[in-house]
Amino acid sequence: MASDFSRRSFLMTGLALPGVGLRSNDNLSSIPAEGHHEPGDIKLTYRELGKTGLKVSSLSFGCMTTSDPSVIRRAVDVGINHFDTARAYQQGNNERMVGVALKDVRKQVIISSKSGANNKAQLLADLDTSLRELGTDYLDIWYLHVKNEPEQVTDDLLEAQRIAKQSGKIRFAGVSTHFNMDKMLAYLATLDQVDVVLTTYNFAMRSVDAAMNTNPDAPKTDMTGAIRSARKAGLGIVAMKVMAGGVSRIQRGDRLYGANPYELSRRLSQHGVAAAALKWALRNESIDTALVCMTDHDQLDENLRAASEPYTRKDEELLTAQLASISPSYCRMCGACGGVCDKGVPVPDVLRILTYAEGYGQFALARERFLEIPQAARDVRCSDCSSCSFTCVYGVSVQARLTHAQQMLA
Repeated sequence: MASDFSRRSFLMTGLALPGVGLRSNDNLSSIPAEGHHEPGDIKLTYRELGKTGLKVSSLSFGCMTTSDPSVIRRAVDVGINHFDTARAYQQGNNERMVGVALKDVRKQVIISSKSGANNKAQLLADLDTSLRELGTDYLDIWYLHVKNEPEQVTDDLLEAQRIAKQSGKIRFAGVSTHFNMDKMLAYLATLDQVDVVLTTYNFAMRSVDAAMNTNPDAPKTDMTGAIRSARKAGLGIVAMKVMAGGVSRIQRGDRLYGANPYELSRRLSQHGVAAAALKWALRNESIDTALVCMTDHDQLDENLRAASEPYTRKDEELLTAQLASISPSYCRMCGACGGVCDKGVPVPDVLRILTYAEGYGQFALARERFLEIPQAARDVRCSDCSSCSFTCVYGVSVQARLTHAQQMLA
């Protein structure tokens, strides 16, 4: 297919992810020194998505924050073949934009969408709407969205997926999970009809895994092991939120001029963190693909370059510093807190929503998601509490973060 983006001809003729496996215990002696790759030496690579038989690009395109269809089309041109949307994204408008962008290449790409409906009738109605808006007869992957406890994956919802698959409206059934990921992965691996899991996975999980042996108050969690076991059971594993709450990328053009040296240094550092975070996730051989939201051509270029490079000692140093920096603010979704405070506030959900505004720069999205929380929980003001019933074993300032979210979004 001829490219429509000659004005932005990509600097690399092809991109690839070297075959770098997950290194146990983050052994820095096994991390290669930084090297230089000529453009002709690398190209985008593909991994098998569990037992589905699909081969997905190791970098997948998360369309949630995208409004420019030209970015999606260019992603196709450079080899990305997996695009993810959802019925609820951009108040239902995201699917339509994605459908227009991919209309001429539908047979060449893998499209996934999601519904958060909690009953069979609404779920199947959402599927029909998704197909209509995307302009396609089928979805390659259809997720039950934001299921964080086994009991949320009801027989009613599973029956809807079976009906959809039997009718040819979906090829594969999936579940997305943001919270209690290790428990959910273990449970979903026991369900024969679940083909793919979309799960939170990022460098902040290192502290969750390490705490098993060093912090008696921490949850006995092994996300790396849980992912490995689920993948061995045949589940396709799609990693999301690999940036651990989002990091600002380097500013370009006129916005960069006039920045003081400290600010310029900070922006460059954050740009490096984003690349390092993606490389960290992809070095795990049990991850079939990393789903990353991209809003413009610059972000697409940055992620393509990162996906083609090995994880280095410099990347490790950047992520170590970043983890220390975000520890007071970033919720690891580990489940140790129980999820809901004494006043009924769904703490991990509110903290996740806050990252949409702060990490992704998507205030409208954060506001939209916040308003989906039940009214009684939205009406709580954490600043009224003399003390917080929550204590995060990883040091997140829960009350301060919730108060900030309520001031911004309520």
